[in-house]
Amino acid sequence: MNTNDDNILSKIAGNVIVSESPGKMLKTWRERLRVKQIFLAKEMKVSPSVLSDYESGRRKSPGAVFIKKYLKSLIKIDKEKRKNLEKLFTEKSDNAILSIKEFKKPYNASEILELVDGELLTGEEFISNTIYGFTLVDSIKAIYLLSGIDFYKIFGATTERVLIFTRVGMGRSPLVAIRVSQLKPRMVILHGPKEVDELAIDLAKREKIILAISKIPKEEDFERILKEI
Repeated sequence: MNTNDDNILSKIAGNVIVSESPGKMLKTWRERLRVKQIFLAKEMKVSPSVLSDYESGRRKSPGAVFIKKYLKSLIKIDKEKRKNLEKLFTEKSDNAILSIKEFKKPYNASEILELVDGELLTGEEFISNTIYGFTLVDSIKAIYLLSGIDFYKIFGATTERVLIFTRVGMGRSPLVAIRVSQLKPRMVILHGPKEVDELAIDLAKREKIILAISKIPKEEDFERILKEI
């Protein structure tokens, strides 16, 4: 692996390690890169059943050695087939922000929740709070591209806004990033996960952030819906 591959490995590994379910997070990355389990198992020289057991949580969480081997094999396959990771890693930081806007008039968080077909996870006591704008963020690109001062770009003119993260695995990474940031949004909506990491919910509670999952089928629908208001 070259230096660029090592950087990619480090970033993905960090995302996996902080997850409450590393095996499921590995599966999430494999599926995002459209790599079949049987091909990855062949590259790793293990049986598909071993991968299935780790990814499903039937086996104890994989250790650092297994995670590194898994990701090195995944990166190698992607590099040979599609180079999705390389393209993602070399993009400009602004590309992680899909859309950003201040509303023409303020809305209650409950109104935003209804617009995006949201399921509230925590923050019911703040649901009447006012929201002044939105930022639509690609969570995968954000992992690679947004760091330090770049992260603050997502807050636009005010933190009293809703951050909508697309292509979310289990929701831990966006909330961890917000936790360590000095700026906090009023509301966070996750698009993609079938279940949300308990730590993500706990962090939202600690930061007094409204957290919800959107059931909108396609991520491109967000921009259309929110730009109309």
